[in-house]
Amino acid sequence: MKTQMADTNGNGGITVVTEENFDAEVKNSDKLVVLDFWAEWCGSCRMIAPIMEELSQEMADVKFCKVNVDEQLSIAMKYRVVSIPMLAFFKNGEMVGSSVGYEPKEAVRAKIEGAK
Repeated sequence: MKTQMADTNGNGGITVVTEENFDAEVKNSDKLVVLDFWAEWCGSCRMIAPIMEELSQEMADVKFCKVNVDEQLSIAMKYRVVSIPMLAFFKNGEMVGSSVGYEPKEAVRAKIEGAK
């Protein structure tokens, strides 16, 4: 079952990833997956969230997902998340890169393009 967080305009969304749906949504995706590791209390995470929502609307060939590190600690530990926000890029089920900290939209877009 796919869970999505609607963007502020009510269009599209970002898939919420949990331990239960990680393989289906991330590992088995035929698209590049951008996985945003975040937490409710993280100010920088709240700043990057609208950028992720905008890019999810603009880049149909990329799948955008989020995982709450407080609720899904096992996923965060598996991918050695020590600082958030962390964007992890998955291609063909494997993590091919990551980016830590807040960055402006064009910098995030460039990293996504580079991961393709």
